[in-house]
Amino acid sequence: MTITNFPLSQRRSWVRHAVSHVGGAASRGARSLLSPAGLRGTAVEVAWIAAHVATYPFGVVQEKRSPELERFTLEGLTPIRRGLLIGDVEAAGTPILLLHGLVDNRSIFTLLRRALRRRGFGRIWTMNYHVLTHDLRTAANRLAATVESICEQTGYEQIHVVGHSMGGIVARYYVQRMGGDARVHTLVTLGSPHGGTTAARLLPRGVCRQLRPSSDVVAELAQPARSCRTRFVSFWSDLDVLITPKAAARIDHPDLNARNVFVRGAGHMSLPIDGRVTREIAATLAHLDTRGTTVVAGLTRLRPAATAGETGAAPRARRGGRPRGRSASAG
Repeated sequence: MTITNFPLSQRRSWVRHAVSHVGGAASRGARSLLSPAGLRGTAVEVAWIAAHVATYPFGVVQEKRSPELERFTLEGLTPIRRGLLIGDVEAAGTPILLLHGLVDNRSIFTLLRRALRRRGFGRIWTMNYHVLTHDLRTAANRLAATVESICEQTGYEQIHVVGHSMGGIVARYYVQRMGGDARVHTLVTLGSPHGGTTAARLLPRGVCRQLRPSSDVVAELAQPARSCRTRFVSFWSDLDVLITPKAAARIDHPDLNARNVFVRGAGHMSLPIDGRVTREIAATLAHLDTRGTTVVAGLTRLRPAATAGETGAAPRARRGGRPRGRSASAG
């Protein structure tokens, strides 16, 4: 039976319903974009993209990793850095690895890295994977090697990873499917298509096929992961034009200790430089245990109990990366 077999009045009703649904979605998107927060966010996004184009060449070469001398004095430190070292020297010293997205490099983290260092985190690393990577699993294997190298050089058994865009999916695949949860204490993702993005259909070849909602990688990440020990925090935004639908940047998995943070008025490329994002990352990594909090548009609300899938599972025992021996810092 085809639609032409139904009465004309019923067909018109269906058409009106479909137009109303599509028009409503477009209207909501337009209202978000034209709101004061949307206009500010769009302006910041355009300005940052222009600045990032200028800094991009400086991030092409992989950074040199040379150990620095261990600090045994608080002299000369800012109050913020001194406070973190005094409050939790283990959290301050746990290495942080920053992982960029598709067709990008470590220069996207120029401001985030500087902000984290100002807040007392002394061991921050970056990693470049090939700009034309055709398989996400290949990038995940390189990430695994880099994490092992950092643990070996610093003496820490665990690190934190911050991934932007596809970098967050690469890191999640390593953690969830390759046993990386033994090495990654906290994984923070910024605008990463955990549920896939329909925008990936615009580029039908290469790794973009693995970022579609129906891809085998997305299907793998949806499989049970009851033994995964990593703490997850995912940031998503209403102005992220590369993630469609927007909620695909959330981690909605019943087995994962995940907290989703909504940031209003931030574009895809602007998430790593947004002050609200930076402050929340710093606050999260300053505590190696989990917290029952909800963050909406920069507002944190303490909750008596966490809700799985939105604010994290029940708090787990502290799992820090205590150094096995002498530590060295890089970055």
